[in-house]
Amino acid sequence: MKSRIRLLFAILAPSAVVVFLLLLFFYQRDQAPVVVFNNAKAALDRAAQVGAVRHAGPTFGAADSALKAGQMEMAFQNGRLALLRDYHQADTLLNRAMHLAVQAKSDAEGRVRSLDSLARFEYAGLELELSLCREALDGTLTNFSAERHWATAELALKASSFLIAKGEYDEAVKSVNKGKGALRAVVEALAEAVNNEKGKIAVWRTWVQETVEASRQNGNHAVIVDKSAHTAYLVHGGKVIRTYKSDLGWNSAEQKYFQGDGATPEGKYSITVIKRSSKYYKALLLSYPNDLDKRRFADNKRKGVISRHARIGALIEIHGSGGRGEDWTEGCVAITNRDMDDLMKYVSLGTPVTIVRRSDKWP
Repeated sequence: MKSRIRLLFAILAPSAVVVFLLLLFFYQRDQAPVVVFNNAKAALDRAAQVGAVRHAGPTFGAADSALKAGQMEMAFQNGRLALLRDYHQADTLLNRAMHLAVQAKSDAEGRVRSLDSLARFEYAGLELELSLCREALDGTLTNFSAERHWATAELALKASSFLIAKGEYDEAVKSVNKGKGALRAVVEALAEAVNNEKGKIAVWRTWVQETVEASRQNGNHAVIVDKSAHTAYLVHGGKVIRTYKSDLGWNSAEQKYFQGDGATPEGKYSITVIKRSSKYYKALLLSYPNDLDKRRFADNKRKGVISRHARIGALIEIHGSGGRGEDWTEGCVAITNRDMDDLMKYVSLGTPVTIVRRSDKWP
């Protein structure tokens, strides 16, 4: 009996082993690569977080496509009979998705570093140009047109800084380029002002010489305001006896064309009213507009240079409350209250006041 049992066992044992091995093979074969799928999806999410969608689009897109294809293949195999399932293709696709996602992340990070470096380089360049341009503007009369363009450039610089912080590097560079364009306009405005001065310096020089000569001949006082020097000169007997630092109109680099343009007029005037008390301490009202101002205003209106609704303006004064070190008035000449007290000791009704943008010859 025992020999028969041993014989039966010897016959059945190899078959059991074969069956066990077959069952193990099919068990392992029908296990979906879920872990690989989760790892690939996590890698794709990490790539998206560093901007791979924008900065490594093709590679990220290929990774996303491989992930979806692998997921669909895995779902298809899940729907088959266990003995027929084969996840080899799904596993291949998901591993490809993982590889591409890692590559997309690396490419995006490299691209971001490159763009960040470029944007910061361009930003630093604009910042330097803005600073140099500011120095040039501070060394001249207040040119409203140039100041407006400079403010545009400064705003563009601030916008680019904000965009860099947000990672919007392309837009940051565009903002920098806009700022550089505005600075070019500043340079053009300053160049135009210089050319304008070259054509008028002879006239201003003549006005100064005539004023000084008249003072020398009649022994009277006169006031000459040199806008570029921000200084008012008190002349007596043809010689300068006092100087007063002056604040001017907020658009001081220009001749006055109409009321409200912020420009201090340039011409030969005289004192028409002496105010011992005024909004700005004390004031000397000038004879603006003179005949030349009126003709210029009429010509500019006729040519369409200024609006037909514009007014020529008036109430141009030398007054107190100055000493701020900046051009802030509506077109008047402002000196300190102490200097105003001193000036009023010497002037009277009819005292000549000549205002020039620049003069290169003095007694």
